[in-house]
Amino acid sequence: MGEQATTGAGGSPAPEEMPDAGGDDAAAATGSGAAPPGGPAAPEGSADAIGPSRSTDIVPGPGGVMTDEVGVVTGELTLRTEYADGRVTVRVQYKDADEWYAVTGGSAPLADPAALDAVHAVAVGLLDRPEG
Repeated sequence: MGEQATTGAGGSPAPEEMPDAGGDDAAAATGSGAAPPGGPAAPEGSADAIGPSRSTDIVPGPGGVMTDEVGVVTGELTLRTEYADGRVTVRVQYKDADEWYAVTGGSAPLADPAALDAVHAVAVGLLDRPEG
């Protein structure tokens, strides 16, 4: 459908990607203060991540995305992949909302933070299904 925006640490565009005009992805990709991945999910209302993260706007298929906190979420979402303390965690939020939700099964050990881009690309590839 349309272009997706992916941002790297500090809000700079990831290679071969462009951030959205409003800067929403850049704002979602920076900060500190959320619960560590592997522990409780980021508190509702928290858009902050620990360590590097990547964010992309997605539209999941008809089944939506299953989350630990609220079950299935559907519609226009922002997907964020975070790295901290040797773990990667995938979270989603309704586009332009404040609350982040942990994707069920979306946390795993990740020895090399340089692999964050690859993990994010896989998560986007699996969950972004605007055509169904």
